[in-house]
Amino acid sequence: MKSIARSTAALQDKRNKYIPKGVSNGNLNIARDAKGSTIIDLDGNEFIDFAGAIGTLNVGHTHPKVTKAIKEQIDKFLHPGFNVMMYEGYIELAEKLCEITPGNFKKQALLLNSGAEAVENAVKVARKYTGRQAVVSFVRGFHGRTNMTMSMTSKVKPYKFGFGPFAPEVYQAPYPYPYQRPESLSEEEYTDQVIQAFKDFFVETVAPETIACIVMEPVQGEGGFIIPPKKFVQAVRDFCTLHGIVFVADEIQTGFGRTGAYFGIDHFDVVPDLITVSKSLAAGLPLSGVVGRREILDASAPGELGGTYAGSPVACAAALAVIDIMEEENLSEKAERSGEKIESKLSELQEKYGFVGEIRRLGAMVAVEVVDNRQNKNPDQDKTAAITKYANNNGLLLLSAGIKGNVIRFLAPLVITDEELNKGLDILEDAFANQ
Repeated sequence: MKSIARSTAALQDKRNKYIPKGVSNGNLNIARDAKGSTIIDLDGNEFIDFAGAIGTLNVGHTHPKVTKAIKEQIDKFLHPGFNVMMYEGYIELAEKLCEITPGNFKKQALLLNSGAEAVENAVKVARKYTGRQAVVSFVRGFHGRTNMTMSMTSKVKPYKFGFGPFAPEVYQAPYPYPYQRPESLSEEEYTDQVIQAFKDFFVETVAPETIACIVMEPVQGEGGFIIPPKKFVQAVRDFCTLHGIVFVADEIQTGFGRTGAYFGIDHFDVVPDLITVSKSLAAGLPLSGVVGRREILDASAPGELGGTYAGSPVACAAALAVIDIMEEENLSEKAERSGEKIESKLSELQEKYGFVGEIRRLGAMVAVEVVDNRQNKNPDQDKTAAITKYANNNGLLLLSAGIKGNVIRFLAPLVITDEELNKGLDILEDAFANQ
């Protein structure tokens, strides 16, 4: 046991020596094995996973069907490069994505490597199709860490500070934050006010005739799991239709059952023109895609889209297995059940502690605000950090979020067992009690 402990310390030392501090680590232990919603570190310590690699593991760690599909593909070939010689997995996955995404129109799918790359390519094809340059995202939105997606991202620190200059012709429109609405306004009045501010934005800041696309997270992820009113999302869709703007739903964190539906946008009775997917698409392997209207994606000429590793055959095999698992194991339904249990525990904690603010949930996409008190709703970033630190030090992988760092978010795999969930919630309760 001592030799293992030394190897953990040695690896931690190497990490500090060879890996930039800019690559953050919420937990400093070293993973050895992982299955379902449990990770075992090198020292044999068990961690319940409420982070899911930031929403990447909806089907859990090392799902046997995914592992089998990967091994079978590896035995055939690793990567001929789709731009050099085509392979079945890319084509089959493109067909599947066109089938499961919303919209009855003709679709195509472009496969890539990462979520940020998917967003960049959505912007790229929208510009090509419309002949326009401007891009609109939203306040508190997060879309990636490349230059373009940093430009579209709202939070300055740690994502943007010192990394400019940023891409031109990128604008951030107002987005509702129902928890922080003025007490003098009803929910409906507040929604109408934000919709009007959204429309005014295109008079005061940028003309709609210049905009190629509006990119929206159906539920803001890094922004704090902010769920917008349905009326607002529909107003954005209608605005895009009126002005010939491509409406892009960024489903990188909200997709593949996380919200209790296949895609987050399904909750809003809205059909986007393009959808970006990644994270849980391939159960932990690097893969992303842009899926949507054929006329938009097909506007680019041969050679204008792609990438050396885009649509890896191994990742495609994993993704096809993921889609099968989604259907066979009713993961959207499971998301609703596990989300309810997490919400119920948070409601208990809300009754006990005055620093527990709003609880937000759509399926298994759950968050809670940590505040000074429920009357002033002032964010308490320090207490949030203390809760997540306690959890990570005591067997629960837990992440924070929010533009002010005061939101605790829950992204447990949708396959989590009752035993794993209960263990995790017990540690969570201790984390709150120790503040």
